[in-house]
Amino acid sequence: MLDFLRQEGIEENIIRRIEDFRSQYPAAAEDEYRISVPKYHYYGTDVWKKALTALLAGENILLVGPKATGKNVLAENLSAVFRRPEWNISFYLNTDAASLIGADTFKDGKVSFRQGPIYKCAAQGGFGILDEINMAKNESLAVLHATLDFRRIIDVPGYDRIELSPCTRFIATMNYGYAGTRELNEALASRFMVINMPIIAEENLVKLLRSQFPALKNDFAWQLAGLFEDIRKKCDSSEISTKALDLRGLMSAVSLVQNGLSMGQALELGIINKSFDDFERQLVADIIAAKISEKLTAADIFES
Repeated sequence: MLDFLRQEGIEENIIRRIEDFRSQYPAAAEDEYRISVPKYHYYGTDVWKKALTALLAGENILLVGPKATGKNVLAENLSAVFRRPEWNISFYLNTDAASLIGADTFKDGKVSFRQGPIYKCAAQGGFGILDEINMAKNESLAVLHATLDFRRIIDVPGYDRIELSPCTRFIATMNYGYAGTRELNEALASRFMVINMPIIAEENLVKLLRSQFPALKNDFAWQLAGLFEDIRKKCDSSEISTKALDLRGLMSAVSLVQNGLSMGQALELGIINKSFDDFERQLVADIIAAKISEKLTAADIFES
């Protein structure tokens, strides 16, 4: 990961500070399995620099942006860069204080405390990825207030107060406009350094495609990047919904072609069928047909 950061143009002094952090806070052997090995890299030097600097300064960060900007990819990449065990906490309607901190449980004939993911992350110096934090209900957010601010403590009712490890960090993500989301209250927002995630540039999407599929022809990688940009423009102009703006679907479609489907069939599964309205599905199909031939096969798009 550090070599990748150098390729992205991150200054050597920041990389040295990351190396010092890793040396000062080595992960425990029993937590090694929680250190992620990212499938995808995040491309974007400016965002990398902001995120790395904030985490090195001991801050928590909030990644804000529309769909397909790489929020979760960056969060996973950051955990890997710092070589910290990772806890993924998804917020939804039934997420409450007990599921975050922990609760009493009956084990071996006695009542004991079952630690929740926030408790474990805090105590073991992990990186906690708080996914879609603006879907959390008030009870869950209240747990985070003391955890995320300068106090860096968690009071466990009926048990004890624990202090966060000095290498514990929290990386939250949020996307406006999803069903069930709401505005983040000021008290919680003030506990984060906020990074607005930019739309992935075409050249960075080409880098991502070529990194995952080294045999993919360069011209076709640019065609796919152009297709994704065309779909985004249709979404921005409200001609179609964002259902078809699926970067994971695009990557998976290339994989399906590699495994034997035609380009048309693969894009149907990965992009077109993400829209459940017949009219919109036809619009997306027309966008694709104008850019890429549906008859292309692996022999056409990959180097032999």
